[in-house]
Amino acid sequence: MASSSTSSLHFLLFLLLISQSYGQQSFRPHALVLPVAKDAATLQYVTHVNQRTPLVSVNLVIDLGGRFLWVDCDLSYVSSSYLPARCRSAQCSLAKSTSCGECFSSPKPGCNNNTCGLFPGNPFISTSTSGELAQDVLSLQSTDGSNPGTVVTVPRFLFTCGSTFLLEGLANGAKGIAGLGRMPIAFPSQFASAFSFHRKFAICLSSSTTSNGVIFFGDGPYVFLLNKELSNSLIYTPLLTNPVSTAGVSTQGEPSYEYFIGVKSIKISEKRVPLNASLLSIDNNGFGGTKISTVNPYTTLETSIYKAFSEAFIREATSRNITRAAPVAPFDVCFSSKGIGSTRVGPAVPWVDLVLQSENVYWRIFGANSMVYVNDDVVCLAFVDGGSNPRTSIVIGGYQLEDNLLQFDLATSRLGFTSSLLFRQTTCANFNFTSNV
Repeated sequence: MASSSTSSLHFLLFLLLISQSYGQQSFRPHALVLPVAKDAATLQYVTHVNQRTPLVSVNLVIDLGGRFLWVDCDLSYVSSSYLPARCRSAQCSLAKSTSCGECFSSPKPGCNNNTCGLFPGNPFISTSTSGELAQDVLSLQSTDGSNPGTVVTVPRFLFTCGSTFLLEGLANGAKGIAGLGRMPIAFPSQFASAFSFHRKFAICLSSSTTSNGVIFFGDGPYVFLLNKELSNSLIYTPLLTNPVSTAGVSTQGEPSYEYFIGVKSIKISEKRVPLNASLLSIDNNGFGGTKISTVNPYTTLETSIYKAFSEAFIREATSRNITRAAPVAPFDVCFSSKGIGSTRVGPAVPWVDLVLQSENVYWRIFGANSMVYVNDDVVCLAFVDGGSNPRTSIVIGGYQLEDNLLQFDLATSRLGFTSSLLFRQTTCANFNFTSNV
């Protein structure tokens, strides 16, 4: 294993290599933008980038806590600019690769001698494999915060080659996974290094399967239709580090690259839910706590938390004369939609507060993010039982993130969030993807 001084040298050389590559470009973006669609069949969130030479549009499933970009190299990966990362190179050091391998067939993308590797994984089916670390051209659009702008190129974007079988369970047409985690070679850090902007990104997932949400890399403004600039509406809470990796494959002592926050309690209609508070902290073995994930379609709660939460919700709903209905999988708690009023922020049901570092800082979840209409007559509580001994006690899922703007600041380790944008008479589908160039 390389010494810390050697690793630091590799990192500095890599940054120099990046700066030389981008110094040739006359335009430096303030920020970058990607559209993100909700796949109706899988409830996954899908974006696309252009990669390779010549450029090919590649559909990717978003994994908020994913460690890096991986794409399928087994089928039809053709590129004249593909370069594998050689063992003990600066690229391998930056990627925290600890493996060095050979390939016993003719050279091709994903199969070269004396190259380092990582372990691309599909968290939707909990499967990982080994894959070659490489670099290739990647391009996407810049933004001024209001519209997409000039297309910019990263000539040596680091990624990992995955295998075709890892595509199982991904949205139709997806060729890999885009990792947005806290790893040095995940999307946010590579883009920040490439273009010298703030190491932060913001994600705004659309609740619609026909209109795109948006991901911004870099700082705001974040301007949506009706001239809603949202960066000034953010509420902040610290991002926490789980000291134990939550990845499918990891090395001893490696922390998690996923995003954890410090939920201290849960309230329903401002009444505290009685639960075992120790489950809300991350213990020395990496168990417990609260993380944010785009892998889970709905928020999962450890069994005892779920039981207390659902019972409290039912009590509050019943007090509003809301009638129970038979459960509809995967939901255990459902209600008749008759008699439930409609508000700007969704069905008129008890609101949920995730209380954070103080009683005055909370993430309020309204009906639009707490209830799912499973048919015209039945609406269900969009939280599910996560089991009696899960790795993480609370996993905030995609449905609870929709039409909320979330800003992840990696440099200061804090999360900014808005709660529902419906209150502000806009949605995540309201970014204007009409180019201003």
